[in-house]
Amino acid sequence: MSRFDGPTDLSDRERATLEELLFRMADDEYVAAERYIEWQIFAPTLESDLALANVAQDEYGHARLWYDLLSDLGHSEEELIWEREPEKWRHATLVELETEPGDWADTMVRTYLYDVAEQLRMEAIVDSSYAPLCDRVEKVLAEESYHREHAQNWLDRLADEGSEESRARVQTALDRLFPHALTLFASGPREDDIVDLGLRTDTLADLRTEWLEIVVPYLESLGLDVPEPDEVARPEATGRDGRHTDDWFDLYEEFTATYRELDFDRPTTLRGEGA
Repeated sequence: MSRFDGPTDLSDRERATLEELLFRMADDEYVAAERYIEWQIFAPTLESDLALANVAQDEYGHARLWYDLLSDLGHSEEELIWEREPEKWRHATLVELETEPGDWADTMVRTYLYDVAEQLRMEAIVDSSYAPLCDRVEKVLAEESYHREHAQNWLDRLADEGSEESRARVQTALDRLFPHALTLFASGPREDDIVDLGLRTDTLADLRTEWLEIVVPYLESLGLDVPEPDEVARPEATGRDGRHTDDWFDLYEEFTATYRELDFDRPTTLRGEGA
């Protein structure tokens, strides 16, 4: 299998395939972080507020790692984030869903489901054929492990504090989010090429199987009923193909508003007209 040391080693097919993988990874992280920061000053405790702020900061940092690799392929930050049409984002619908108001259990279930999948995805690119990708994985893996531990600690508390109401909130969140978590493993363009070229060493089907082997026993150990994966009504929009929920378009408008309102696409100059 070929080894790619940088952009100049890539054919047009290889470049397009790498871009597809990077957009999925970067967009998942960036949009997840956008949802996490909505909790700032609203988390249950000061400690949990700071912890989730750190998780959001990590996810933004991970997104930056992958967007930087896309920049190396010739993309500008403006077209990667601020000016890219919302239909061209490739994140899974799990990360874009609006958080249920005031429902901390909803956020912790989402964090757990996402970070288990993210850790598996990172492990599947440790030996990627694209060297710059491998160089950045270890940092992400270490931080994702912390995110997962943080979410599990909270789920242990929420499902085991003796309150039927608390456990019911966790169950409701799981029922709502589990179908969307499966979109993390939805196939998108060039999926076969991603594996054939060795950019990721595991197929999506393999990752999905590994994910289920981890999350199902853990969630059942908390006394939760996990939906049967093969019987779940899959969301019509998976995100990977550019189709998204209405929640995404609202979020996109929010985080790009300042860029549009301040006309960052038309930078000011030090000299006025006619000077």
